[in-house]
Amino acid sequence: MINSDSPVNFSPDLINALQASPETDSTRSKDLELHIQRRVHSELARLEAEHTKRLDELKEQISAAPDPTTESVHPDARTPDQSSSSGGPDHKAAAEGDKMRDLGRQSVQKEIDMLQEKLKRRRIKEEVVKDKAVEKARSEVINCLRLNDRRPLDCWREVETFKEEVGRLEKDFLEKVML
Repeated sequence: MINSDSPVNFSPDLINALQASPETDSTRSKDLELHIQRRVHSELARLEAEHTKRLDELKEQISAAPDPTTESVHPDARTPDQSSSSGGPDHKAAAEGDKMRDLGRQSVQKEIDMLQEKLKRRRIKEEVVKDKAVEKARSEVINCLRLNDRRPLDCWREVETFKEEVGRLEKDFLEKVML
């Protein structure tokens, strides 16, 4: 730290220049904010252009690639000039087409199984919502908390009732599942 015993003097030209300047702190901050906004906007535009270009490239690659599901070859649909031997190149293509169909079937079956599982879970949730006692206890807790927003601990009875109803519902569910 520098301690100076002599007072600091500024030239009159500097003081006049500062006083005559039309810029204030607010205009400088607005200019800075506008500059930052322009930079952010230009960066976002650049990123969007890059992503659009990459998306177009990927679409081009996908459209240029042969679709193995549309090029399936059936072993029964042979042309007259094909030999009936099982070791020819057409047999390999047919086997490959069958393999691709099987993979497609497997993936579709997996997707169907996943959707069925989600549906089962949704049904369980709907059963929970349909239980009148749980819904009543839930609404009582909500009402109590709204009335006692400054003292939520006053709602302990309603919370206990809600816990009992949920416990009963869980017990019923486990009994259904275990049977």
